[in-house]
Amino acid sequence: MKQIKQYENEKVLVLGLAKSGFSAAKLLNDLGALVTVNDGKPFEENPEAQGLLEQGVRVITGHHPIELLDEDFSLMVKNPGIPYDNPLVAKAKEVNIPILTEVELAYQVAECPIVGITGTNGKTTTTTMIGLLLNQERTAGSARLAGNIGFPASEVAAKASVDDDIVMELSSFQLMGIETFKPQIAVITNIYEGHLDYHKTRENYVAAKWAIQENMTSDDYLVLNWNSEELQEMSTQTKAQVVPFSTKEKLESGAYSYDGSLYYMDEKIMEAAELGVPGAHNIENALAAIAVAKLKGVSNEGIRFALSKFHGVPHRTQYVGTINGRKFYNDSKATNSLATEMALSGFDNDQLILLAGGLDRGNGFDELIPSLEGVKAIILFGETKDKLAETAERAGIRTIIMTSNVETAVPLAYEQSEDGDSILLSPANASWDQYPSFEIRGDKFMQAVKQLEK
Repeated sequence: MKQIKQYENEKVLVLGLAKSGFSAAKLLNDLGALVTVNDGKPFEENPEAQGLLEQGVRVITGHHPIELLDEDFSLMVKNPGIPYDNPLVAKAKEVNIPILTEVELAYQVAECPIVGITGTNGKTTTTTMIGLLLNQERTAGSARLAGNIGFPASEVAAKASVDDDIVMELSSFQLMGIETFKPQIAVITNIYEGHLDYHKTRENYVAAKWAIQENMTSDDYLVLNWNSEELQEMSTQTKAQVVPFSTKEKLESGAYSYDGSLYYMDEKIMEAAELGVPGAHNIENALAAIAVAKLKGVSNEGIRFALSKFHGVPHRTQYVGTINGRKFYNDSKATNSLATEMALSGFDNDQLILLAGGLDRGNGFDELIPSLEGVKAIILFGETKDKLAETAERAGIRTIIMTSNVETAVPLAYEQSEDGDSILLSPANASWDQYPSFEIRGDKFMQAVKQLEK
């Protein structure tokens, strides 16, 4: 990593730990900063804080004392999940303390190029695809996944060599805390509506996503979903070279699908049916990944091989297994209607049993009706099961079954299925009414599937 000097003897406050805060604090400490960590979790329940204290970092846990900001900090590094109306963050803004997220630190110390991926849906799958493609035919270094995908960006950047690439998934929360961050290649998978409880308005949310290209120059590449008229319009506002991808039209430049095949420029890369993951949304993800791979010099043969062997990432239309002719898929990551719509596009509804439901955020599900039409049966659970039942009735689904949770939904779905059917968990809701995370909800689904084998 670059041995930068700008933080030597500078007082830095790291607000919020978890993986990214821990990594940021450790990196800043290694760079010679005078680091104070403040985290709300009590010290005795906080292994990250305990570990940092052992390394000589000052830690304050269990509360967020506003008087901390009387200590003349030169910088705050904020956990991305902490909103800007948090009292400590708001006070820091008021007294003009710069507020960054750890992806900015990662960029400052990285010795290798960064490929940054953001968007409303498809970020993790696209990031994983790009990582696989950039590791094909490689003779030096490796493509390292980082960021919102679960590997702290600052930790990965500190370990990466000049021969590597960092393939970084970036949330809108992370992108709000950048100053100089500049990827060599940036990807925006799509922009819909998300996290309005954090961003307050859609305009704020879109601005946060668009920040990925803020510091890019004419030497850099911005890969954009050309299916979006909004992104087409926004493409005129960047200095980067725009590389489009589309499933709706043939393009003179960029990546596109046509007549069942995937192309880059005028080169046919592969048949869409060769992709190892189902769904129209995964064709979009693959096109974005193909664009990056071609910009990086990966051969068509390498692209075809990697994408045909890729069978998804956990909890994102993840193939779980087949039992007595029934295929099971875990799409627990579908925490909104749009994600479920995209998942449904990859299945034949007349051979599909859908499991859905979860946290009630006050929204309806009318937008799901066209995608639900023809579904063989739906098994509902969680706070939104009554709302979803009304939606299912309006979509004409004849078999609607209510149950208590994912674990009880699986055997009920199996009872309604026949040889050749698919059983899909795609909840269209967050998990927090019953499960701490979508990952745990997905794990419970997969455990229940395994129980059917006994």
